[in-house]
Amino acid sequence: MLKLKLFLLVVLFLGCLKQAAAQVDSISANENKPKKSILTKSIFPTTLIITGFALNRSSFEKDVAKNVRNQVGNDFNFPIDDYIQYIPMLEMYGADLMGLKAKNHWFDQTKYLAISQLTTAIFVHSIKRGMNKQRPDNSPHAFPSGHTSQVFVGATVLYHEFKDEHPVLAYSGFAIATTTGAFRIINNRHWLSDVVSAAGIGFLVTNVVYHFEPFKNFNPFNKSKNTSFLPYYNGNEFGLYLTTTF
Repeated sequence: MLKLKLFLLVVLFLGCLKQAAAQVDSISANENKPKKSILTKSIFPTTLIITGFALNRSSFEKDVAKNVRNQVGNDFNFPIDDYIQYIPMLEMYGADLMGLKAKNHWFDQTKYLAISQLTTAIFVHSIKRGMNKQRPDNSPHAFPSGHTSQVFVGATVLYHEFKDEHPVLAYSGFAIATTTGAFRIINNRHWLSDVVSAAGIGFLVTNVVYHFEPFKNFNPFNKSKNTSFLPYYNGNEFGLYLTTTF
């Protein structure tokens, strides 16, 4: 029974990765085709959100958490998820610095990333306060997972930017996002439903942003060849250095 439950957990996360990768073919297989409807793009992430709400506070997710702790030990803590959540964003800006062809200019990437992250954070933190669910370690505000939602935003932005020219790079963000979500459970910081719902929220919000492309024509750096940027991470904060020559 224990092995079956752990197997189901692994299958669920691998399903997230598989379905995300499958969208590369279904959403934009041909640049000359019109955009798929927002409803089509929303089916899978909405399914994740509904699944997360269905599992919320269920005996199944409690059993999963208990079995995971039995496997890794009650004192296990490997907070790699605090750091790898930023990898999809670093991948995107690193690819830009290396000159890899992306869908959008770096400013537009940053614009859509910021809009997606802000919108996702508003949804996630609003639900957290409304649910008032305890984490497995008894700390507050479990549902949904903030780490997981944000890393799926980064992964989905990376996917949209490089799916046509560099599919391996585009897929890699979802692998990192899935790993982050898994470690939120393994480290006893979140329940299964917290992670599944958060993945769906981050995925859905970013798909909507890329479908409607808000402020599409706003880019003060689009014609500038004297502007450069460099991502940085100081151990606590992630950001960008921006330089321009007048």
